[in-house]
Amino acid sequence: MPHLRIENRVLPAGPTIVDTVANSAFYYGLVGALASDDRPLWSRLSFDAAHENFTDGAKRGLRARQYWPGRGEVPVDELVLRHLLPLAHRGLEMWGVDADLRDRYLDIIEGRCTSETNGATWQSDCVGALERRGLSRNDALAGMLERYVDGMHSNEPVHTWELPSVTS
Repeated sequence: MPHLRIENRVLPAGPTIVDTVANSAFYYGLVGALASDDRPLWSRLSFDAAHENFTDGAKRGLRARQYWPGRGEVPVDELVLRHLLPLAHRGLEMWGVDADLRDRYLDIIEGRCTSETNGATWQSDCVGALERRGLSRNDALAGMLERYVDGMHSNEPVHTWELPSVTS
């Protein structure tokens, strides 16, 4: 029997509580807006295109290119900034979410796109910076983890976290 399974994996994708809430706001805003469309997204986006989007997104993250109906293939940051964020705002508005809260949390998603920084890119960039300082791979990984835990407890969005300078 055919079925559809939708997994919501945005919640554990922190690394901070404010990042997690931003992920949730983006997700639920999009769900609200897309569910209210006259023509469902699944009728405009083939399974093969969705699969390619998923695969490229998993491999390339913020550097992925995504196919979107009516827009063609675009960089993920452009898709989010020009199309998905306005949809998420509309969806949250439909849910009755206060404008200040919508702005607060969706601005975090925007900041990730404009800075090209999320939890994964921050970790990679931090390890690279520590290795360029001369640390071994293991010491760089340990140093990144220490900074990551500190950043996580700061509850500041990950795209605002400082990276270690290469010369200190």
